[in-house]
Amino acid sequence: MENRNRQVLLKRRPTGAPTTEDFEIADRPMPDPGDGGVLVRGIYLSLDPYMRGRMSAARSYARPVDVGAVMEGRVVGQVVRSLDPSFREGDYVLGGYGWQLYSTASAQDLAKLDPAEAPLSTALGVLGMPGLTAYVGLSEIGRPQRGETVVVSAASGAVGAARSSVSSQGAKVRASSA
Repeated sequence: MENRNRQVLLKRRPTGAPTTEDFEIADRPMPDPGDGGVLVRGIYLSLDPYMRGRMSAARSYARPVDVGAVMEGRVVGQVVRSLDPSFREGDYVLGGYGWQLYSTASAQDLAKLDPAEAPLSTALGVLGMPGLTAYVGLSEIGRPQRGETVVVSAASGAVGAARSSVSSQGAKVRASSA
Protein backbone atom coordinates (compact mmCIF):
# COMPACT_ATOMS: atom_id res chain seq x y z
CA MET A 1 0.00 0.00 0.00
CA GLU A 2 1.23 3.48 -0.82
CA ASN A 3 1.82 6.01 1.94
CA ARG A 4 0.23 8.87 0.01
CA ASN A 5 -3.21 9.63 -1.29
CA ARG A 6 -3.50 11.25 -4.70
CA GLN A 7 -6.57 13.50 -5.00
CA VAL A 8 -8.21 15.65 -7.67
CA LEU A 9 -9.35 18.92 -6.12
CA LEU A 10 -11.70 21.53 -7.52
CA LYS A 11 -9.29 24.46 -7.95
CA ARG A 12 -11.85 26.97 -9.25
CA ARG A 13 -15.41 27.03 -10.52
CA PRO A 14 -15.44 26.44 -14.29
CA THR A 15 -16.82 29.03 -16.67
CA GLY A 16 -18.27 27.10 -19.57
CA ALA A 17 -16.86 23.62 -20.17
CA PRO A 18 -14.46 22.44 -17.44
CA THR A 19 -10.76 22.47 -18.32
CA THR A 20 -7.68 20.98 -16.66
CA GLU A 21 -6.98 24.41 -15.16
CA ASP A 22 -10.14 24.05 -13.05
CA PHE A 23 -8.58 21.14 -11.13
CA GLU A 24 -5.48 20.47 -9.07
CA ILE A 25 -3.81 17.12 -8.41
CA ALA A 26 -2.52 16.90 -4.85
CA ASP A 27 -0.65 14.23 -2.93
CA ARG A 28 -1.87 14.10 0.65
CA PRO A 29 -1.14 11.79 3.57
CA MET A 30 -2.95 8.45 3.66
CA PRO A 31 -6.28 8.95 5.47
CA ASP A 32 -6.83 7.21 8.80
CA PRO A 33 -10.13 5.32 9.09
CA GLY A 34 -10.55 6.23 12.77
CA ASP A 35 -12.71 4.31 15.24
CA GLY A 36 -15.21 2.14 13.41
CA GLY A 37 -14.15 3.47 9.99
CA VAL A 38 -13.07 1.77 6.79
CA LEU A 39 -10.13 2.67 4.51
CA VAL A 40 -10.97 2.03 0.85
CA ARG A 41 -8.79 1.98 -2.30
CA GLY A 42 -10.76 3.19 -5.32
CA ILE A 43 -10.97 0.88 -8.35
CA TYR A 44 -13.72 2.42 -10.53
CA LEU A 45 -14.86 6.03 -10.55
CA SER A 46 -18.15 7.16 -12.02
CA LEU A 47 -17.90 10.30 -14.15
CA ASP A 48 -21.46 11.51 -14.62
CA PRO A 49 -23.12 14.65 -16.00
CA TYR A 50 -24.43 15.67 -12.56
CA MET A 51 -20.83 16.40 -11.54
CA ARG A 52 -20.82 19.52 -13.72
CA GLY A 53 -23.59 20.92 -11.54
CA ARG A 54 -21.61 20.09 -8.40
CA MET A 55 -18.74 22.26 -9.74
CA SER A 56 -21.08 25.28 -9.83
CA ALA A 57 -22.09 27.42 -6.86
CA ALA A 58 -25.62 27.72 -8.31
CA ARG A 59 -28.50 26.45 -6.16
CA SER A 60 -29.28 22.84 -7.02
CA TYR A 61 -30.69 19.62 -5.58
CA ALA A 62 -27.13 18.72 -4.42
CA ARG A 63 -24.62 20.77 -2.43
CA PRO A 64 -21.78 22.13 -4.60
CA VAL A 65 -18.24 20.88 -4.12
CA ASP A 66 -16.24 23.47 -2.19
CA VAL A 67 -13.32 25.07 -4.01
CA GLY A 68 -10.20 23.27 -2.76
CA ALA A 69 -12.12 20.10 -1.87
CA VAL A 70 -11.91 16.63 -3.42
CA MET A 71 -14.19 16.44 -6.47
CA GLU A 72 -17.42 14.48 -5.87
CA GLY A 73 -17.86 11.05 -7.41
CA ARG A 74 -19.25 7.59 -6.66
CA VAL A 75 -16.58 4.90 -6.41
CA VAL A 76 -16.31 1.13 -6.36
CA GLY A 77 -13.36 0.21 -4.17
CA GLN A 78 -11.69 -2.47 -2.11
CA VAL A 79 -11.34 -2.39 1.67
CA VAL A 80 -7.69 -1.94 2.68
CA ARG A 81 -8.27 -1.63 6.42
CA SER A 82 -11.40 -1.95 8.49
CA LEU A 83 -12.09 -0.99 12.06
CA ASP A 84 -15.72 -2.12 11.70
CA PRO A 85 -16.64 -5.82 12.08
CA SER A 86 -19.04 -5.76 9.12
CA PHE A 87 -16.18 -5.21 6.61
CA ARG A 88 -12.97 -7.17 6.11
CA GLU A 89 -9.81 -6.39 4.20
CA GLY A 90 -10.42 -7.36 0.56
CA ASP A 91 -14.19 -6.72 0.58
CA TYR A 92 -15.52 -4.74 -2.38
CA VAL A 93 -17.73 -1.73 -1.65
CA LEU A 94 -19.69 1.09 -3.26
CA GLY A 95 -19.70 4.59 -1.81
CA GLY A 96 -19.22 8.27 -2.57
CA TYR A 97 -15.62 9.01 -1.79
CA GLY A 98 -14.68 11.28 -4.67
CA TRP A 99 -11.79 11.60 -7.09
CA GLN A 100 -9.00 10.13 -5.00
CA LEU A 101 -7.04 6.90 -4.66
CA TYR A 102 -7.90 6.24 -1.00
CA SER A 103 -10.68 7.41 1.24
CA THR A 104 -12.33 6.66 4.54
CA ALA A 105 -15.97 6.00 5.20
CA SER A 106 -18.21 4.79 7.98
CA ALA A 107 -19.76 1.37 7.54
CA GLN A 108 -23.29 2.77 7.15
CA ASP A 109 -22.12 4.81 4.12
CA LEU A 110 -20.89 1.72 2.25
CA ALA A 111 -22.66 -1.02 0.30
CA LYS A 112 -20.87 -4.37 0.09
CA LEU A 113 -20.52 -5.77 -3.45
CA ASP A 114 -20.10 -9.38 -4.58
CA PRO A 115 -18.01 -9.71 -7.77
CA ALA A 116 -19.45 -13.21 -8.27
CA GLU A 117 -22.93 -11.68 -8.72
CA ALA A 118 -22.01 -9.10 -11.39
CA PRO A 119 -18.96 -7.21 -12.66
CA LEU A 120 -17.97 -4.61 -10.06
CA SER A 121 -18.26 -1.72 -12.52
CA THR A 122 -22.00 -2.37 -12.96
CA ALA A 123 -22.57 -0.94 -9.45
CA LEU A 124 -21.88 2.48 -11.02
CA GLY A 125 -24.12 1.87 -14.04
CA VAL A 126 -26.92 -0.54 -14.82
CA LEU A 127 -27.03 -2.06 -11.30
CA GLY A 128 -26.48 1.29 -9.57
CA MET A 129 -28.21 4.66 -9.42
CA PRO A 130 -28.44 5.15 -13.22
CA GLY A 131 -30.00 1.72 -13.78
CA LEU A 132 -32.43 2.04 -10.89
CA THR A 133 -33.44 5.52 -12.05
CA ALA A 134 -33.98 4.26 -15.62
CA TYR A 135 -36.00 1.29 -14.37
CA VAL A 136 -38.25 3.33 -12.09
CA GLY A 137 -38.59 6.07 -14.70
CA LEU A 138 -39.79 3.61 -17.32
CA SER A 139 -41.72 1.04 -15.29
CA GLU A 140 -43.28 3.24 -12.60
CA ILE A 141 -43.56 6.68 -14.21
CA GLY A 142 -43.47 6.26 -17.99
CA ARG A 143 -45.28 2.89 -18.05
CA PRO A 144 -44.81 2.23 -21.79
CA GLN A 145 -47.29 -0.15 -23.37
CA ARG A 146 -46.68 -2.85 -25.97
CA GLY A 147 -46.29 -1.26 -29.39
CA GLU A 148 -45.21 2.15 -28.08
CA THR A 149 -41.76 3.56 -28.77
CA VAL A 150 -39.77 5.26 -26.03
CA VAL A 151 -37.08 7.71 -27.12
CA VAL A 152 -34.26 8.36 -24.66
CA SER A 153 -32.30 11.52 -25.34
CA ALA A 154 -28.49 11.46 -24.99
CA ALA A 155 -28.96 14.47 -22.73
CA SER A 156 -30.22 12.04 -20.10
CA GLY A 157 -26.59 11.18 -19.26
CA ALA A 158 -25.83 8.12 -17.17
CA VAL A 159 -29.49 7.20 -16.85
CA GLY A 160 -29.90 7.21 -20.64
CA ALA A 161 -26.88 4.93 -20.93
CA ALA A 162 -28.62 2.42 -18.68
CA ARG A 163 -31.78 2.43 -20.82
CA SER A 164 -30.79 -0.47 -23.06
CA SER A 165 -30.80 -2.75 -20.02
CA VAL A 166 -34.32 -1.80 -18.99
CA SER A 167 -37.19 -3.51 -20.75
CA SER A 168 -40.82 -2.93 -19.93
CA GLN A 169 -43.75 -4.86 -21.34
CA GLY A 170 -42.31 -5.24 -24.85
CA ALA A 171 -42.01 -1.51 -25.61
CA LYS A 172 -39.15 -0.51 -27.90
CA VAL A 173 -36.47 1.70 -26.41
CA ARG A 174 -34.47 3.82 -28.83
CA ALA A 175 -31.64 6.22 -28.09
CA SER A 176 -31.38 9.64 -29.65
CA SER A 177 -28.32 11.87 -29.94
CA ALA A 178 -30.46 14.97 -30.29
